Amino acid sequence: MRITWRGVEFRLLLPILLLVPLGFVITNIALTNAFEPGPLHLALGYVALIVGAHLSLVAFGHRGDQLILPAVGAMGGIGLIMLNRLPQDLAGTAALGFELGMAATQLLWFGVGTVVMLVIAIGLRDDGILRHYKYTWAAVGIGLLAATLILGYEVNGARLWIDLGPVSVQPGELLKIVLVIFLASYLAETRTLLTDARMRIGFLAIPPLPYFLPMLVLFGAVMLIAVALNDLGTALLFFGTFLTMLFVATGRRSYVLIGLVLFVAGAFVAYQLFGHVQLRVEVWLDPFADPLGAGFQPVRAIYAFGRGGIFGEGLGQGLVTLGGGLTIPYVHTDFIFTAVAEELGLLGAFALLGFSAVLVFRGLRIAALARDDFGGLLAVGLTASLGLQTLIIIAGNTKLIPLTGITLPFVSYGGSSVLASFMMIGLLLSISHRSAIGADTEAAK
Repeated sequence: MRITWRGVEFRLLLPILLLVPLGFVITNIALTNAFEPGPLHLALGYVALIVGAHLSLVAFGHRGDQLILPAVGAMGGIGLIMLNRLPQDLAGTAALGFELGMAATQLLWFGVGTVVMLVIAIGLRDDGILRHYKYTWAAVGIGLLAATLILGYEVNGARLWIDLGPVSVQPGELLKIVLVIFLASYLAETRTLLTDARMRIGFLAIPPLPYFLPMLVLFGAVMLIAVALNDLGTALLFFGTFLTMLFVATGRRSYVLIGLVLFVAGAFVAYQLFGHVQLRVEVWLDPFADPLGAGFQPVRAIYAFGRGGIFGEGLGQGLVTLGGGLTIPYVHTDFIFTAVAEELGLLGAFALLGFSAVLVFRGLRIAALARDDFGGLLAVGLTASLGLQTLIIIAGNTKLIPLTGITLPFVSYGGSSVLASFMMIGLLLSISHRSAIGADTEAAK
């Protein structure tokens, strides 16, 4: 083990270490009208967590990308400041048997996620357990969905959660990772055969069915179960990730075109079959038709964006909460981006988008520098999943598409989402580290 100084990462982390505690102090002063720091221990705990992650990577000689941790730290810091600004009994939180406020619970999950990220980034020196057991991972994914279908309970019409006593988990979050691992392994093995299309329907090239069918059957089963769970947001995320990985692996535009046609057909069928899909589309088209009922959330979100303007109302100054109640229901999960835009303005919202763009850019860079097809496709899938999840929820907040019930990575409240997102970051750092080591080995020859 050799210590590797990560100077770029350290310098980029310095503003976060200062601004997160400052954000807590400013928010508490605005909310209480008293010059008191408030729950500063949460901010200091978060700072210690980020510093600990950086020092661990340094101590173990990690050579992975140095921009990812600062981007994650900035997004998580913004999310924690906003969650601390909301009523702490909002989610009725109970983590691991201890009653905690919402911000404290989120910090706890950040701690768990950071440890898991470091274990993967530092400990996963060989990806054989991922690439050689693709059908095992596929079975795990189907099992997660089946368990949710059988044992899960509904929240807002979608059966997403399983109660495990002191905590509730959302298996669909882990399924995102499992599905990407399977697709990366399968496409890495068959990309040449899939690229060599022998069948044509008009101007469309069709891949050889013996090699394409296993992947299509598994993906179809996952999508059907996701639809049965009324989790159409996750189904959309899976579909987008699948198409992205397939296009990167084969370079065939015809596959993307076929996928888009299937998506339009599936969306039409879902609209005809599911009442809640019809309701969300109708609310998206005209939220003011029922502004105090079904359109309450999007209407309030539109007003919040308008109040925020360019520079925002200021931390703690927005109308996210008013008169002891919430002006936007589920603001801590579905509409956290709206809260950021109201209090930090267009500049703050763009800054948050910028951090997400950094994650996507660095993830694609890791994919381009990967030493083998599996590592490259895995990095593409993980990056696409994080990027599309961010795009879908922000587009829903801004009324570009109908709202879906997925979370904003590292910002929205939720233990399962935080843990899954950190696992993805750990895998990206692991791929990046192996690429850097491989490049050094080749240069030394």
